[in-house]
Amino acid sequence: MSEQLIKHFARFVEIKEADVPAILSYFQPIRLAKKESLLSEGSICTSNYFVVKGCLRLFFVNEKGVEQTIQFAIENWWLTDYLAFQNQQPSNFYIQGVEKTEVLAISFSAQEQLFQQFPHLERYFRLIYQKAYGASQVRIKFLYDYSREELYQNFAASYPQFIQRIPQYLLASFLGFTPEYLSELRKKKRA
Repeated sequence: MSEQLIKHFARFVEIKEADVPAILSYFQPIRLAKKESLLSEGSICTSNYFVVKGCLRLFFVNEKGVEQTIQFAIENWWLTDYLAFQNQQPSNFYIQGVEKTEVLAISFSAQEQLFQQFPHLERYFRLIYQKAYGASQVRIKFLYDYSREELYQNFAASYPQFIQRIPQYLLASFLGFTPEYLSELRKKKRA
């Protein structure tokens, strides 16, 4: 489980073999069942999660009581409520396993200690956050710029692994569709 995290670090920064045990000591493995929660709205966001296996989703419940998914994370992706984690404040979101999932969690205080002991890992996290922020900007552009059909087609082309893994109702929630509309788009694409 931890080898995957070290390989991911090594894609962005140099990791000395002698430092691996100390680095890994800051992380806690967590196994989740399908639909099990890591974070609930109103809870203090204490950890950042690296997905080793499985899939997580970040969502909120709107004023009508409907769950609105805003982000997914699969293997080698990070997920947390970034603002609540940074400020150690209550979250406005939920984080839940979409499928049976294994993560490595690092608490806010452990992450700060990690950066003190291994300053080059701060660069790793900066690069990861920049990529995540850039992806969010592109998603917002697509929401404003694309028709609903183009939005689905672009998502399907860019992330085919999600189309196969994510239940249709969650994918519809992420794209801002009803499940019925997404079903129509999929039928139209197959025709």
